[in-house]
Amino acid sequence: KEYYRAGEDSAVSRAEAEAERRQEEERVAKGEEREPAFLVGVELKSGGELPLSQRFSLLASMGELAELARTAGLNVVGAESQSLQEPNPRSYIGTGKVSQVRSAMKALGCKTVILDEELSPGQQRNLETSFGGEEAGIKVLDRTALILDIFSQHARTKEGILQVELALASYRLPRLTRLWTHLERQSGGSGKAGGVGLRGPGERQIEVDRRLLRDQINGLKKEIEAVRRHRQTQRKRRRKEGIPVIALVGYTNAGKSSVLNALTKADVLEENMLFATLDPTTRRVRLPALQVHPDVLFTDTVGFIQKLPTQLVAAFRATLEEVQEADVIVHCIDASNPNWQKQAASVMRTLKDLDVVDLSDPNAQNGEGQPKPIVTLLNKMDRVGQKDLSPFLHLQNDRPLTVMASAKTGDGMLDFVLTVEDALRQLLKPVDALVPFERGDIMNELHERGVCDEVTYRDDGIKVVGRAPLDLCQRLEQWSLLEEDWEDDDDEEDWVALARGRHDYMAKRKER
Repeated sequence: KEYYRAGEDSAVSRAEAEAERRQEEERVAKGEEREPAFLVGVELKSGGELPLSQRFSLLASMGELAELARTAGLNVVGAESQSLQEPNPRSYIGTGKVSQVRSAMKALGCKTVILDEELSPGQQRNLETSFGGEEAGIKVLDRTALILDIFSQHARTKEGILQVELALASYRLPRLTRLWTHLERQSGGSGKAGGVGLRGPGERQIEVDRRLLRDQINGLKKEIEAVRRHRQTQRKRRRKEGIPVIALVGYTNAGKSSVLNALTKADVLEENMLFATLDPTTRRVRLPALQVHPDVLFTDTVGFIQKLPTQLVAAFRATLEEVQEADVIVHCIDASNPNWQKQAASVMRTLKDLDVVDLSDPNAQNGEGQPKPIVTLLNKMDRVGQKDLSPFLHLQNDRPLTVMASAKTGDGMLDFVLTVEDALRQLLKPVDALVPFERGDIMNELHERGVCDEVTYRDDGIKVVGRAPLDLCQRLEQWSLLEEDWEDDDDEEDWVALARGRHDYMAKRKER
């Protein structure tokens, strides 16, 4: 049990073990029987491209694979691992290890084996043959197939189902190996008299299957593109309303849905399992603690994981665009997980692939110099002991916009909301304008969506100094007293004024 858990050196707590035992008893009482599965992991001595500090250990990766297997409905009965300089091009693992795994599977009565890597179609086929072949009922799965299966089980909305089907079809296309011996070739005639254009070997059944699968992929892409256009229309409508969008991202099972439920009462499924929710949920919420933008939109997105299948990233493009288009990113971290730092680094790499963050800057991991503000939420702090707080306190001191909280108990959630407000303030631009008396509508909007540091009623109008969103600044431009014009580009900002305003704000918060 300890080996299969996603921890470096930690054992399963008694409470978790007792909960698993009760769930197992309930499953047996219902007559349900899980399919046994055998796990195989490989530790590459070459280490790959990742630095050692961001690399998951073999123990942690195998523990995560076991959790994925259980989430998929399998019963892990055994495991083997191997340390290799490079993967075997034919079978990924060495021939001696293949024999060991086959013997162990036979002794345990197991016919499903899962490797903790993505296998090539040839490697998957060779391993299946080595373990006994299709006639013996042997199934060889890799990590990608396991994750795709979990996604297919948990997808509920039409959008989620379409995206999972596309990812599955893309994964299966190069793996069509059955030759359909009952109908190996299709031909238009018998012998050599097939007629003009119909002579020759005909079309193999596998070629027909590939063509049908490609047609299915093209059809799914068209449907998903329609979903993507619909989401773009929704985002345009939100922009017109001027409501900021905050995207919740994080490693799977980091507690994103719990955070959304705690803030919005969205009633999103929250379970202590991997990929409990796949479909994005967006909720509009008014947070009384917010002085800037009290109305915001929170979006809960699909969780990330190390070795995230490329098929999923491509298929879930429409969903992940919610992250790309968000105004603020909230990076939710499971602080109770021993591998929280490696999980956080994995999420940042995925965000980099989505062009959401820039990791070329040496301070990028600290959230500095990013295209948009990133709030780091250290969640599940109720499960962290007082003696283990040191690394989180250091992180909070070193990284801006970092807060410790527990969505489950509510502790620290007010601090989280105030930290989100700090992030939203970074989106505001300085305003110094003389607004005509008859434009009370503009002043009302400025009070609602921005910050008014100084309001002076003069004979020729209302002089206001503060900060406001870019679109509102552009509408105020005709009355602006600032020398520079507001344009929707990357012009240099008045960071001195912004920093002064932030300093004044933090001072007022301390007074409160």
